[in-house]
Amino acid sequence: MKNILVLCTGNSCRSQMAHGYLNQLQNGLAQIYSAGIETHGLNPGAVAIMREDGIDISGHTSNHVDEYQGISWDFIITVCDHAKENCPFIPSKGAERIHHNFFDPSKVEGNEETKHAAFLRARNEIREFCTRFVEEKLAQG
Repeated sequence: MKNILVLCTGNSCRSQMAHGYLNQLQNGLAQIYSAGIETHGLNPGAVAIMREDGIDISGHTSNHVDEYQGISWDFIITVCDHAKENCPFIPSKGAERIHHNFFDPSKVEGNEETKHAAFLRARNEIREFCTRFVEEKLAQG
């Protein structure tokens, strides 16, 4: 079984959504972890938008990358530029590093409709990325 780390700045939103989708899509091929270079707690907007797509991430926790020392990673996926640029050294012999800077819906200001649209956009981008990742990287063996 593969070990996959999804890394973001605060492990509150984008990495949590990716964690949720990868968990749902990976079909027993991998163990999914998500972490941040900081911890900001779970973003309620991320929980709500994932629930709309039938995925419950409300039980996830916001974890610091240091909590996973000693795990042998097969893939390390950074989902924001800040995490990629400021990530501490993660020993990972042979891990494939993948980066995709997703739009950050938690930074959007405005009314509830505007915020919902931002989370929907980010969620859909993340779902598409995760679907492709599983098809291209995991399902191929």
